Amino acid sequence: MGKKERAKERREKRMQEISLLRTIPYSDHQRWWSTETIAVVTGGNRGIGFEISRQFAMHGMTVILTSRDVCVGLEAAKVLQEGGLNVAFHQLDVLDALSIKQFADWLLQNYGGLDILINNAGVNFNLGSSNSVEFAQMVIATNYYGTKNMIQAMIPLMKPSSAGARIVNVSSRLGKLNGRRNRVENVEFRELLSNLDTLTEEVIDRIVSTFLQQVEDGSWETGGWPQLSTDYSVSKLAVNAYTRLMAKKFTERPEGHKIYVNCYCPGWVKTAMTGFAGNISAEEGADTGVWLALLPDQAVTGKFFAERREISF
Repeated sequence: MGKKERAKERREKRMQEISLLRTIPYSDHQRWWSTETIAVVTGGNRGIGFEISRQFAMHGMTVILTSRDVCVGLEAAKVLQEGGLNVAFHQLDVLDALSIKQFADWLLQNYGGLDILINNAGVNFNLGSSNSVEFAQMVIATNYYGTKNMIQAMIPLMKPSSAGARIVNVSSRLGKLNGRRNRVENVEFRELLSNLDTLTEEVIDRIVSTFLQQVEDGSWETGGWPQLSTDYSVSKLAVNAYTRLMAKKFTERPEGHKIYVNCYCPGWVKTAMTGFAGNISAEEGADTGVWLALLPDQAVTGKFFAERREISF
């Protein structure tokens, strides 16, 4: 059996394990959420975001599905509502500060805040083995700055609870610092991003800005950046670093006001973002994100997951 066949066999076995886990209901003492629990999902109109919204609603909580496009967002919410699920819609563009503020004001007025935030909204203009940085500015702005801006806007609205509020950032193994195939070759940047003691928001922003500057002047190919889906990989590298940084900051919050933040890789999912060329379904891709957000009574934070297992950054 070849390497690819063995990898496929392991993946299929893990998917079977996850499918079995999904059939086991949460016991009463594990179920910390209720219909009063508010889960916000960005980019919830299709793909993984839509599936996360559906699975949350199936668990009995109130879901706020958001989308940049009003028409498609309303239609997505309607599909779930017609299935008897408690889903509301509100327009949200994570690139627009005014849109984020309007959403935050509406959320506070109508629901008093939120308990779970899923930062799923993202873009990728590289399909298959293609690699281009033509849209690097848009990719970085959406995937990294959009995620960061949503977290900052939602922190004041996170409801106090003994279980703690939850933030899950949808990321990618392509953003691993030390990935075997797509690692950051720039030693200085790798050290800066891996040292949590000295990691700051300014450090992450400076590295991202350096990448964008090199894209502009044409020197990015020799800058030591990941070679596969470079702009997307850099954006997720920044998301992963920011996740660890915020987890560290959140540990200072008092009991009853804790916020646990993690990130996860959904895998290569059959969605519009992959040109429907992935190898797993949106349902499978959403599973770990939902599981991570609903972990019962566990202070898991600052971690990176895939297929319900912690992986290294």
